[in-house]
Amino acid sequence: MVVVCGHRFTKIRMIEQFVAKLRKYEIQIRRAVNTNMRGNYRSIFKGSGLEFTDLREYQYGDDVRTIDWNVSAKGHGTFVKIFREEKEQTVFFVVDVSGSQQVGDATRAKIDTAKEICGVLALSAIGEASHVGLLCFSDQKEKYIRPDSGMKHGYKVLTELYRLKVQSLKTNLADAILLTLNILKRRSVVIFISDFIDQGYQHNLKALARKHDLVLIHLLDQRETQLPRLGIIPMLDPETRRTTWVNTSSALFRKKLRESFKERSQELGQFANQFDANYLAIDAKEDYVPMLIKLFKIRKKQ
Repeated sequence: MVVVCGHRFTKIRMIEQFVAKLRKYEIQIRRAVNTNMRGNYRSIFKGSGLEFTDLREYQYGDDVRTIDWNVSAKGHGTFVKIFREEKEQTVFFVVDVSGSQQVGDATRAKIDTAKEICGVLALSAIGEASHVGLLCFSDQKEKYIRPDSGMKHGYKVLTELYRLKVQSLKTNLADAILLTLNILKRRSVVIFISDFIDQGYQHNLKALARKHDLVLIHLLDQRETQLPRLGIIPMLDPETRRTTWVNTSSALFRKKLRESFKERSQELGQFANQFDANYLAIDAKEDYVPMLIKLFKIRKKQ
């Protein structure tokens, strides 16, 4: 009985340390943003603060950014979107916890960084009176926490993140995005954290960007882009659990590896520019706090 209680105490202590670490980073980011930028810190999570309600014909003096080009392209006139102000803002986190997120070493994997980034930003959003929700996914729903406000809810999100035990190693970004679209009925800030190693999700991602204020956080690990030259070695696919022998000394193999990530990163960056989203690539091994500060500063300018 003493052993069980001791184990439970250790678990609680580790969760407390996890929360304390994230709180420290959140305060660091808040101070940096408030020191270097004018305006309200809260605006970072408020997005546009508007919800799309209807369309009307374009009138002289309307902001051209509100034109709905898809509807206007049908040839029946030029139409602009009508918005109404939202009283409550939801910040919703979509976190990839599939097998590819396990890439890393014994001290740190991509999923560890994903949990911390999600936790830091969740604390910031809760502190600014936003409703915070969470969806962790693989090729299925691993954890869903309904959006709510208050620090008690914030600590619940952090605790569930820390304790999360993934059931599947596979990935399905398209289904995760579709589930998010079904969950969120009103315009929200959606922070999507993933390595985006999947196919066939672009159509759903476009729908998500059109409906919500989207932030894409692209996690990577140097092992995926800059393998050491070790000759012919077995590589285990963390999602299929299949082993493939590859020649890490091959210039062609190494080039394809680098180009694959570069292409994915460029596509996501171009997507963000096209759909007025934010894109940030983060190395899981590096200090992510300066990168989050950069993201916050960009969002304050928008």
